[in-house]
Amino acid sequence: MKEFTIKRVVSGANGTFGVLMEDETPFALTLERQWLDNKSNVSCIPHGRYFCERVNSPKFGDTFEVIAVRSRSNILFHKGNIDDDSHGCILVGEQFGILGGSPAIQASREGFEEFKSLTFGVNEFMLNIFNCF
Repeated sequence: MKEFTIKRVVSGANGTFGVLMEDETPFALTLERQWLDNKSNVSCIPHGRYFCERVNSPKFGDTFEVIAVRSRSNILFHKGNIDDDSHGCILVGEQFGILGGSPAIQASREGFEEFKSLTFGVNEFMLNIFNCF
């Protein structure tokens, strides 16, 4: 089964930023909400190992959902730039930057397309999330 890893590198009031890797190769960046006790729609998910499956989201289209997160559901990978775009999901982009005076990820469309190309023909994968802070 394919595996991806998110190494979270910093977390604060403007979100939790990480590096998304396939095996040991980094290919994109991630942005999630800051840790707020795993509260739905406002917190990143706990670090750990998760099963992800392909879904067709009414809002985001073809993507993946992180399954079996304690007390949570509908955690998707999708495009976005600032933590407010996340609502508890995982945003994918290509570079760090500043938008509206806040830390952000940019080139989200390109980063998400790269993620989709690496998951072409894949219906499920394992996700490992590590906090490096």
